[in-house]
Amino acid sequence: MDLAFTLNLHRAVDPDPGNDLCWSPYSAISALGLLAAAAEGAARTELVAALFGGAGSGHGCDDDLTRAAALLTAAAELTESPLGEQLVLAMSNTLWAAEDLPIRHEFAKELSRWPAGAIRGAPFGNTPDDTRKLINADVAETTRGLIPELIPPQAIRPDTIATLVSALYLRTPWRHPFSPENTAPRPFHAPTGTYHPPTMRQTERLGYAHRDGWQVLMLPAAGGIDTVILLPDKDLTVAEPEIDARGLAALLAAPVPTRAQLSMPKVTVTTRVSLKHPLVEMGVRTPFARSAAGLTRLCPDPRMRVDDVLHESVLMMDEQGVEGAAATAVTMRKMAMVLPSDPVVVDVDRPFLIMVVHHDTRVPYFMARVVHP
Repeated sequence: MDLAFTLNLHRAVDPDPGNDLCWSPYSAISALGLLAAAAEGAARTELVAALFGGAGSGHGCDDDLTRAAALLTAAAELTESPLGEQLVLAMSNTLWAAEDLPIRHEFAKELSRWPAGAIRGAPFGNTPDDTRKLINADVAETTRGLIPELIPPQAIRPDTIATLVSALYLRTPWRHPFSPENTAPRPFHAPTGTYHPPTMRQTERLGYAHRDGWQVLMLPAAGGIDTVILLPDKDLTVAEPEIDARGLAALLAAPVPTRAQLSMPKVTVTTRVSLKHPLVEMGVRTPFARSAAGLTRLCPDPRMRVDDVLHESVLMMDEQGVEGAAATAVTMRKMAMVLPSDPVVVDVDRPFLIMVVHHDTRVPYFMARVVHP
């Protein structure tokens, strides 16, 4: 998966590295990839360029979407684990559509290729708030209650005719759990002062690298999931804007088995945001246009346009493992290293980045910036 989109949207959502941030590239790419599959002309070109760095419609775009669907599907398959019910990965990609909306067969076929793709009818025009509650209940079920109200009141309007929703839930235990007895308050140096959050400690053989001004630590979890801690040598406010997709890919590939003594705070990060303006900043403008939005691969009605792209994400890390949930809703309406003799010491005592990735495909489920744990 192209890491350029992950970095670009990460910065567009909140360009200030002094703020906490959490979002799901997996959920966003799922929803926007399906939106690209629904679009043609300029809308399709803009979405593909933002997502994959491409610049055209037609076969090149089709290939990009096919590869994206295949990667997301591969990342939906976890390796077997003896930990049973402690490991959960659930997702859904649902087009909620007005009962009388004529959905093109080609789009329905495309949707079926994406993980847990489905089309469901909803009473948009007659009772829009009932539709909102129906969608929210479905998202809450997929996310195990972590996202109970993705779509706020009045976001589904009487002229809303469809909503494309991608939801994700992940819970996975560490392969090397932290002992709760070792958790204690320790200093964490944030831009606004020094705090003392509950800090976990362990010494284990973990993936580690120190290159290009970053310490990289890879914590393996059950199911083939890795949580990657990216700790800069400089202040995060300086280091984060400097990193590009190639540099990030190099960091993710760098860790080698190393005996490491790790201290890191427990983490809870949540973000609720509209992606509309960040996407516009990235060049995705036509789908939001009041005329010729170009969503006719989904439905032959040329008056359909995107009203908003809502995103919510939650990421938590404690002694036992990682738990996260995310959902993206696209609402549409008509127009009107080598082992050392001593352990490497990694003290996560200042702002850092987190990426939760599928081990084999490197598809990112979550990306977070932790400034105030």
